[in-house]
Amino acid sequence: MTQQIERDTLNSVRPHLPYTELSGFEVLTDDERAIQQAMHAFARDVMRPTGIAIDKLTAEQAIAPSSPYWEFMATAAASGIEFDTADDDVAPQAMARLQSIVIEEFGWGDIGLTVSLAAASFPNMMAKRIGNQELVELTAGKIGAWVATQPDRGSDGTMLYPGERHAKAATGNKGNLTARIAGGDIVINGQSSAWVSNGAVAQVAILTIVADYGDGFFDVDGHPHGVEVIVPLDLPGVTHGKPLEKLGQRSLPQGELFFDNVKVPVRYAISLGDEYWHGHASTWSTAGVAMGQMITGLARAALEHAVAYTHERSQGGALLAEHQMVQSRLGAMARKVETMRALARRAAEYTLLSPAKHPYYTGSTKVTCTDLGFEVADEALQLFGGYGLTREYPMEKLFRDARAARIEDGENHLLNMKFGYLTSMMYRSARHGA
Repeated sequence: MTQQIERDTLNSVRPHLPYTELSGFEVLTDDERAIQQAMHAFARDVMRPTGIAIDKLTAEQAIAPSSPYWEFMATAAASGIEFDTADDDVAPQAMARLQSIVIEEFGWGDIGLTVSLAAASFPNMMAKRIGNQELVELTAGKIGAWVATQPDRGSDGTMLYPGERHAKAATGNKGNLTARIAGGDIVINGQSSAWVSNGAVAQVAILTIVADYGDGFFDVDGHPHGVEVIVPLDLPGVTHGKPLEKLGQRSLPQGELFFDNVKVPVRYAISLGDEYWHGHASTWSTAGVAMGQMITGLARAALEHAVAYTHERSQGGALLAEHQMVQSRLGAMARKVETMRALARRAAEYTLLSPAKHPYYTGSTKVTCTDLGFEVADEALQLFGGYGLTREYPMEKLFRDARAARIEDGENHLLNMKFGYLTSMMYRSARHGA
C-alpha cells in the first residue's frame, strides 16, 4: 500500500500530456474547433471512402455517370463546401487561418478530391476577386479547371522574368495553346496537357496562355505576351480528351482539352495586355497556396496510420512503438508534419495579407511541404513493412498520392530554382538601393 501511495504521489508531480487539437500542437477558438470537427467528419465519412473507391477504378470508370465521384461532388455542393475564402465579415488573418484548418482536413480525407474541389471553384473564385459579375454568374455552380500546362509548355510557362530563360533560348516558350486578340474577341487554338486538374469533367476553365495582340506573340525581350481568360467549355470548338490513367491521386479527373477557333469576348479576360504578368502572378499565388495545406493533411494521415500500426504490430518480443529506433522515426515524422503545418499557414497568411504577394514564395512553400509530405508517407509505408505495399492497408495509396504532389502545380526542382532566382534578384535589388 505504501509503495502504491508513493508511486501515485510521484506520478502526480510529473507533467501531464500536452494539450493538442486534431491538427496537433495548437489551441483553436471554439468557432475554429467546431468548423474543424465538421470538416473532419466530412473528410472521414465522405471523402476518404470515396477516394478509396475511385482509386480502384479505371480513369474512364472514375468519370462515368455511375462513379462515386459525381455523388461526392453533389454532396459537397449540397453541403455548401467551397474554397472561396473571401468574406467581408472575417478579418483576412483569421480567414487565412480558417482556410488552412479546413483544407488540411480535406487533405487528410483525400488529396485528389481536395484538388478537384479546389479546381472546381477556381474560375468562380477569380471572377469574384476581380469583381466581374457577368463572369461570377457564368461560372456559378459549374465545375472549373485551370488550364496552365501544355504538352510543350509546362512549369516553364510560369517564368515571370525574361532573365530566367536559358542563355540558349532566344525567346520564351509559346507552347501549344495560344490566343489571338482583335476586334473585341479572343480566338483560342491548340491543346492543353493531359495534366489539367478536372480537365476530363470541367464545364468552365481559366486559361493562362500566350497571346498575340496584333504585333506577334513576343515582346522586344523575347518574353511572351499573354492573357488569362475564362472560357465556358460547352462552346463550339471545345473538345475534352480522355481521362488520364496515372499513378496517384486517381480520384482527381485530369485530362486534355482541345480548342479549335474557340471565340470568347474580351470582357471574359481576367488579366489582359500589360496587366497579364501581374495578373498571372496573382492567380498563381492564389492557386498554389492550398497545396501546402492539402499535403499537410495527407502527411498527418500517414503519421496517424503509422502510429496506430506500431502500437499493434510486435517484433522482437515488444510492440514496434516500444523500440527506441521506431520512436525516433515517429518523432522525425511528427516534426515534419508540424513544420509543414507552420509553413503552409505562413504562406496562406502572407498571400492574403501581403500588398505584393509573389508566387515564387508560394511555390517554394509548395516544394518544402510536398517534399516533406512525401518523406513522411515514405517512412510511414516503411514502418508497415511488406504490408505497406499491399492494397489491404492505406499506405500504398497515400504514398502514390504524395508522390504526385511533387509534380503537380509546378515541378519541385523548377519551383525551387525560381525561388533561388527570386532570392538573387532581391539581393541585387537591395544592393543597388532599388
